[in-house]
Amino acid sequence: MPERTELRAVLFDMDGTLVDTERLWRRTVEEEAARLGIALTDGDLAFVLGRAVEDCAAHLAARADDGAGHGLADGGIDGAEAARIGDSLERRFTDLVRRRVVPLPGAVELLAALHAAGVPTALVSASPRQVVDTVLDAIGRHWFAVTVAAGETPRTKPHPDPYLAALTALGAAPASCVAVEDTPTGIASAEAAHCGVVAVPAPTTTITPASRRTVVRSLLDVDLELLRRLVATR
Repeated sequence: MPERTELRAVLFDMDGTLVDTERLWRRTVEEEAARLGIALTDGDLAFVLGRAVEDCAAHLAARADDGAGHGLADGGIDGAEAARIGDSLERRFTDLVRRRVVPLPGAVELLAALHAAGVPTALVSASPRQVVDTVLDAIGRHWFAVTVAAGETPRTKPHPDPYLAALTALGAAPASCVAVEDTPTGIASAEAAHCGVVAVPAPTTTITPASRRTVVRSLLDVDLELLRRLVATR
C-alpha cells in the first residue's frame, strides 16, 4: 500500500512568487548594467533572475571585464569590482522594494488559509536579509515561522541549502512539505532538497510539470487541496 503523508509545511520563495519584485530586480540589474556600459540580452537572464546578488554581480563583472558577455564560466573576475557591483545592486533594489513592493494576487489569501489551517510556512529567499526584512514589513512577519535569506547558508539557490535550513528549523521532513517557486533556479533548489513543488512561472518562463511538480498560472490557482495532494501519496 502507498504510504500516506500529511502536509506539514509550505515553503515560499519571495521575489516573483509572493511579491511583485521580479520586475524591480530586473530594472535594478538593467540600470546597473547600463552604468557599466553593458547591453543585457536574453542570454543574461539565467544569470540574473532567481539568483543571489553575489551571482548577478559576478556575472556583470565578467561582462564588463571581457566585453563579450559569456558570463560566470569565463573566469578572471575582479573580486573587488564584483563586490562593488553587488553593493550597488543591493542598495538600488532595497530602495525600489521599500517604495514599490506589492503582494501578488492570491498571496495574502493563501498565507491566511494556511495560517487558519495550522500549516506552518517558511520564507526561503535568494535575496539579502535587508531586502527580505523590507518585504516582511510590507506583507506581515506573522505569516512565517521561519525565514531564510541569502548569506545565511553555505550556498544559496540553486543548491538545496536554503530549503534544507528551513526544513531543519521547522522540524519537517521534505516529503511532507511543498515549496512554491517561480524560477528554474528556485525549483532546482527545492527539488534538490526533495520537496514537492508548485511552480508559478512568469509569462516569459517555461516550466514543465514533473513528478511532485505542479505548474499553475498564479497563486489564485493554489489552495490547500492542491498542496495536500502533492504530498498525499508517495
